[in-house]
Amino acid sequence: MVTVSSWGRLDRRPHVVHDLSDRSHIAQQLRQTAPGIAFGMGRSYGDACLNPEGSLWKMSGLDRFLSFDESTGRVYCEAGVLLRDIQQLAVPRGWMLPVTPGTQIVTVGGAIANEVHGKNHHILGTFGHHVVRFVLQRTDGERIECSPQANADWFAATIGGLGLTGVILAAELQLRRVAGPWLVTETQAYRTLDEFFVLADGAEHAWEYTVAWIDCLSKEGKGLFMRGNHIDGGVRSDPAVRSRKMPFTPPISLVNRLSLRPFNWAYFNLKKNAGREVVHYAPFFYPLDNLLEWNRMYGPAGFYQYQSVVPRSVGRDAIGAMLREISRSGEGSFLAVLKTFGSQSSVGMLGFPQPGVTLALDFQNKGPTTHRLFSRLDSIVAEAGGRIYPAKDARMPRALFEAGYPALTEFLSYRDPGISSALSRRLMGN
Repeated sequence: MVTVSSWGRLDRRPHVVHDLSDRSHIAQQLRQTAPGIAFGMGRSYGDACLNPEGSLWKMSGLDRFLSFDESTGRVYCEAGVLLRDIQQLAVPRGWMLPVTPGTQIVTVGGAIANEVHGKNHHILGTFGHHVVRFVLQRTDGERIECSPQANADWFAATIGGLGLTGVILAAELQLRRVAGPWLVTETQAYRTLDEFFVLADGAEHAWEYTVAWIDCLSKEGKGLFMRGNHIDGGVRSDPAVRSRKMPFTPPISLVNRLSLRPFNWAYFNLKKNAGREVVHYAPFFYPLDNLLEWNRMYGPAGFYQYQSVVPRSVGRDAIGAMLREISRSGEGSFLAVLKTFGSQSSVGMLGFPQPGVTLALDFQNKGPTTHRLFSRLDSIVAEAGGRIYPAKDARMPRALFEAGYPALTEFLSYRDPGISSALSRRLMGN
């Protein structure tokens, strides 16, 4: 037994960890150790990657590149390869992942299973839109080759399927051409949600990447709107990267009522005049990756992330209502992200993105106080016809999950009976 927690550090529970490293023997390993769930880097915030008292199939040993065609940008690799490894291989050769989340320290299998998205959904959709094919290993020994053309139903069930249809062994991805590692970016301060939507609408046609930081303690919704495009940056030296590590877990959360308001004030005022810059892709896409184990800053009780999406037609009212509830509660997040999703539908049956507005917030775990706030936010999301992101979730009510994912009934027929997670038992039953 090994004690394991997810990124939110809400709970540390014993698991039986089995290392997977040889694809030729994995079918037998899964059959002998089921029920279990694939575990990549543990970057899911909640319980999607956990199986307390049961098996975890650790994927980090499946980390080999199988082929890379520099002329077409097709990369075929095992599911435990990190997105960081693909970027380091591909960018110097003129290619890059088309869609990437806010950290590159996640596995390819995890990115598929959670159908991750980035700052360019309005242009290139989700990670799933760029998956060419993958190999799915079921616990009964069946191995299925999945693509949009072959076993398309399994393809749709597995992308965004939270690892519940089988274990992804290897995947082929289509990369996109880039001139180099550089982006031109602009940062603009806004004072209200209305200003945010004007900026977002105006940027979508001319800028590939759009995202905003929002001061969640501000009832008006002030924040910083950032946008970026790839450019040929010429001959420039890559920035010197020095990773730092949160050295210990403080006895109390460093993010609290006393620290949050001055931090948000300082961050807004330091960044509001940043204007136009040429930046390397890494700090723009992955601003926290160089602070290792930053999740410790929330203290021994851990933290929740609450990410929702609501339809655009009610987005202004719903986001405003959530911000008022957060401000009234005195709780809040300095890692608060607001962005719009485009019109592209998710590839997966349980894909999270939908046309609309998404708000992602981190909250210190304060027990019942935090859960009462979440209940009020849930009501706003439900009334708006929105949904919560399962990859970030640790406490969503089952009724809200069922209402937010209308393809759930269809998805359930593809579940592997030898795969189970804390999330699946909580939201879908055994």
